[in-house]
Amino acid sequence: MTRIRLLIVAATALLSACASLPRPSPPSVAVRVAFDRDRITGAEGRGAGPDDPVRIASISKLITALGVMRLVEAGTLDLDSDVSRWLGWSLRNPNFPDRPITLRLLLSHTSSLKDDVDYAIPLGTTLRETLADPKAWDAEHPPGSFFRYGNINFPVVASVMEAAAGERFDKLMARLVFAPLKIDACFNWTTCSNAAVARAVTLRDEKGAVRRDDLNGVRPDCPVLSPDPACDLSRYVLGSNGALFSPQGGARISATGLARIGQMLLKDGDGFLSPASVALLAGPEWRFDGSNGETENGYYCRYGLAVHLLATTGCRDDPFGDEVQRIGHSGDAYGLRSGLWIDRQSGQGIANFVTAVPDDAPKGRSAFTAAEEALAR
Repeated sequence: MTRIRLLIVAATALLSACASLPRPSPPSVAVRVAFDRDRITGAEGRGAGPDDPVRIASISKLITALGVMRLVEAGTLDLDSDVSRWLGWSLRNPNFPDRPITLRLLLSHTSSLKDDVDYAIPLGTTLRETLADPKAWDAEHPPGSFFRYGNINFPVVASVMEAAAGERFDKLMARLVFAPLKIDACFNWTTCSNAAVARAVTLRDEKGAVRRDDLNGVRPDCPVLSPDPACDLSRYVLGSNGALFSPQGGARISATGLARIGQMLLKDGDGFLSPASVALLAGPEWRFDGSNGETENGYYCRYGLAVHLLATTGCRDDPFGDEVQRIGHSGDAYGLRSGLWIDRQSGQGIANFVTAVPDDAPKGRSAFTAAEEALAR
């Protein structure tokens, strides 16, 4: 076979491998990585590569939970203590002052906190001040009785982690999670390598306008929301504002990095966590019984500790459409839709993201968007 013929065959094979990815409009990129317990079995990308980090949105919650479980295993935290003991002030739903709030409730979105307050809390404002607003609390359901997905839970989780471990959240996550798993990832770009910063995926809307991370190879001067241009983090009091580094959505990680997390979970912790901790994460802690939570039109019907369980009977939580029981998490922010899903029985998983998805993107056959279903395949 001539060299030209070989090049034609190779190019045809590459195009064929990528043909299954959704074809986004010019401002959009899409990446998908398939894996099993031991290796990457396929990688596809349009506009970005499998090693390019992106603000992965709410998959960050699962990543944060890995840090929590590492601290639980070390005896620094426990899931069922009143978190007030670490915060140094009493965290209570004012409508149910006798009901303590625990990490288990926060991680499973059953704490009675609501996203009716701004969970992007700037430097100089405290979590305690934010949660003093009655709008932060469910007046009808006590802690532990009702599922309502809420980003605000995770600034509380991060505050507890900081107070208990004596280390800032972004640095703590680098030490507890990213370094042991050998993943070049970070929260708000502070601990990623320069090489990762240079490969950052810019998030844009469907018209091409920048939403986040137009870095041009330079990490942000101020990695947190700050009204003061000086952005003096040296005065920050650990545990006072866990929202600073966006534990609910601010992880920057590649699809390959997500696959490494998925492989660890497929291998029951792989020495990073114990099998018992992986089982706790997967739960479920909550299962919809018809009245004990908000499902968001069938999107959530079972949930663990920052782990979403798919394919619940009678629900619309199956973007794959094959009724296979998978666990993981999705993400949705700034035009990005993302997913990390594993099938523990077959030992297979997938990590993916697509950008420039409109906020009103059409749904597919499930409660997920058609764009997510196309990536899930």
